[in-house]
Amino acid sequence: MTGARRAESDTATAGAAERPSAGPQRTPARLVALAASAGGIRAIGVVLSALPSDLPAPVLIVQHLAPHHPSHLAAVMARHTPMEVRQARDGEPLRNGVVYIAPPDRHLLVNSDGSVGLAHTELVHFLRPSADRLFESAAAACGPGLVAVVLTGTGEDGAAGIRAVKKMGGAVIVQDESSAEFTGMPHAAISTGVSDRILHLPDIGPAIAELIRLPVP
Repeated sequence: MTGARRAESDTATAGAAERPSAGPQRTPARLVALAASAGGIRAIGVVLSALPSDLPAPVLIVQHLAPHHPSHLAAVMARHTPMEVRQARDGEPLRNGVVYIAPPDRHLLVNSDGSVGLAHTELVHFLRPSADRLFESAAAACGPGLVAVVLTGTGEDGAAGIRAVKKMGGAVIVQDESSAEFTGMPHAAISTGVSDRILHLPDIGPAIAELIRLPVP
């Protein structure tokens, strides 16, 4: 199957490709939340290319984009991974081995029942979607089963969020500044002192795959 077919259309009708639920939705035991800004499209592609198709966790991605233009990021990222990649839709259940991309001008959240939340609430660091909002909601829903990743970008988005991740027992990976195209977000995250691993970009995907397969603490 080609990447273009794996990717969900950004203009698809909500719910068109969802499968019927076999029972009450539950938050996945493991979850990956990843955030990037400037330089992030390349960096996210490198990370996704190192993840296996049978990754036992959903992957949620915030990439700062222009708020008032359609996004084709799901189709772009589908070229880098055998996993299904789709633009996230409000209320859909999270499934292992699926990559969910934040749509423009919406915060991407994890609801307590393990479903996707999209919110047009206030800007955070002048941004929507915000890494902090994703990390904080994912930490509240998934606790120690969460792996949060901060990649290249300007500004400080994500730094407050990873504090919430650590408070709830999750793991934090940050791209090192030497391999980041833009160092603002990695520097702010590293400065918090809560990072578990600070890694070169090519090492981040394998580290995620390793951590996700460990028993939840």
